[in-house]
Amino acid sequence: MKKRQASSFYPYFEQEEKSTVDKMVGFFNRIVFKHGAILTDFLDPGQRDILKTVAGNDAFIQEFGGFADAEKMRVYLSEEWENLRPSDYQVSAFEIVYPAKFVKLSHSSILGTLANSGVETDTFGDIITDGNGKWQFFAKTELKNFFLEQIKRVGRTQVKIKEIPLRNILISEDDSVQKTEIIASLRIDAVLAGLSKNSRSQIKKAIKNKLVKINWHGTEDSNIMVKVGDVLSLRHFGRSKIMDISATRKGKYKVVLKVWQTKRHG
Repeated sequence: MKKRQASSFYPYFEQEEKSTVDKMVGFFNRIVFKHGAILTDFLDPGQRDILKTVAGNDAFIQEFGGFADAEKMRVYLSEEWENLRPSDYQVSAFEIVYPAKFVKLSHSSILGTLANSGVETDTFGDIITDGNGKWQFFAKTELKNFFLEQIKRVGRTQVKIKEIPLRNILISEDDSVQKTEIIASLRIDAVLAGLSKNSRSQIKKAIKNKLVKINWHGTEDSNIMVKVGDVLSLRHFGRSKIMDISATRKGKYKVVLKVWQTKRHG
């Protein structure tokens, strides 16, 4: 295994992802020099994609975020394959105990509380709900006492944080909706314009202003052609995944998307 140069990966990613590339190359090079495995903090899918690009086939990558479809996960990077158990990832699960009969919590209010509690945002993972008032989140086990002792409120609501075993994780509510759009082009600006009901010029401006991502990476190119499986996000609108594309008889495209729209409240 040879040391990687961060600059050799810059052309593959956007300018603002340079610091992430540097960080992921740093992880890989630590393995090269120290020959020991690394357990990262929680990484989002874009960061994990960069790490996979950097590592190539020269290191093993295993990941876990507390449950099967977690968005943010801790990554175990090693030279040799190791059979890991969930406990090896040092991910703890927590439930938020509060008077659910009288008040409502929201994802954004919980995220705001955790993000402003004095810890880095990569020290905690996903925040999930069953849609019926139960909320859980995941964090690094080494910070367990901090979350248990320091988080007393979410917004104005008094809360108690309790640790729960991973087997008690709730089935997360999928609040996506399916939408079908008929569009003239599969360019990213056309798809997002049809979906968000903005004009293409507005979407082009959003892309230029770095408000759009495709597959978790920023883009400034309005001409990208989208395909099935792509995940598009537009700041302040939400995220969508392209589930199916078919041609219409009039030469247009029928695009089926799963859409998670940004919630305005909370």
